[in-house]
Amino acid sequence: MSCSNCSDVESFGGGHRNCVCEVVREIKRIQDAATNNDCNPCGFTCFSEPLGGLVSPTRNQADTRVFTLLTKDGTPFFSTFLDENGPDCDCVSVFFRVNDFVDDCCVTLSVLRPLNTQKQEVDLLNEYGTGLNLRKLCKVRHFELTGTCITVDLRCFCGINCIADVFLDVCD
Repeated sequence: MSCSNCSDVESFGGGHRNCVCEVVREIKRIQDAATNNDCNPCGFTCFSEPLGGLVSPTRNQADTRVFTLLTKDGTPFFSTFLDENGPDCDCVSVFFRVNDFVDDCCVTLSVLRPLNTQKQEVDLLNEYGTGLNLRKLCKVRHFELTGTCITVDLRCFCGINCIADVFLDVCD
């Protein structure tokens, strides 16, 4: 998805509302209504229901739809998080969970720690620590809550990519 003016994007429901905002609102609704159903024959989109619909088959409990946001130039939005192992340079993530809407299109997101198949943290930074190494995104298979939250205006983004439905044992 690309757009020239993200604050005036035609949404899927008609009118001039922000499409990323509407998708995140729907993810929040799906997370809030999470149930443990055994089957979802639908495809894999951000609108797949129930929560767990991005996993095939949906036989495991899920309480989070993990997603990434794309900036106006198409690059992944990232945030830092406080690493309990102390200050280091690998505390960057592009993976988020929606917590709550602050207003119509501003949300509080949990920053999720990217983990590999052995559930070890994946350092997403390039060798100089100055930007993202997009190839490292392919190593991410699991996620963990970091305890860090960020509030963003969804009108600043032009794309969203739903990654996975996972169980993070979130205490809403």
